[in-house]
Amino acid sequence: MDALTLEIAETAARMVVEEGLEYGPAKRRAAAQLGAGRAPLPGNDTVEDAVRTYIDLFCGDTQPAELRALRLLALTWMERMAAFRPHLCGAVWHGTATRLSDIAIQLFCDDSKSAEIALIDHRVPYSPATVTGFRGEAVEALSFACLSPELGEAVGVHLMVYDLDD
Repeated sequence: MDALTLEIAETAARMVVEEGLEYGPAKRRAAAQLGAGRAPLPGNDTVEDAVRTYIDLFCGDTQPAELRALRLLALTWMERMAAFRPHLCGAVWHGTATRLSDIAIQLFCDDSKSAEIALIDHRVPYSPATVTGFRGEAVEALSFACLSPELGEAVGVHLMVYDLDD
């Protein structure tokens, strides 16, 4: 890997950790910031390695507690949505989450409306959207904010609803 690609990855990692950006936007913004608009962008694995290094260097005293708080909140929602075979994914699953990270949970069910009904039953106001799924397909996402008692602030939660056979 060339030095510029590595520098883009390291700059993107800082943006991911300090600003809560997703990898794609962080890579593009890092390349633009470094004046490398047409340079090849690093892969997500390279950025994730840089995120881990950044966390170890600059957030080692706070990130483990933040990650634990996010995982506890994710567990709460996975238990509430247990009927939909929840799977934790993203930064909270990979261990690179900070207090600025959202929680991403994949749900699997026969009828996507049943997940919405479950949120309504829990009196959770949510916003539906279409996002790109793990195979590149369009997937419904149900997004809402939930208070994390440990962090003392609201955290974004995104439930991606897949067909049962995905």
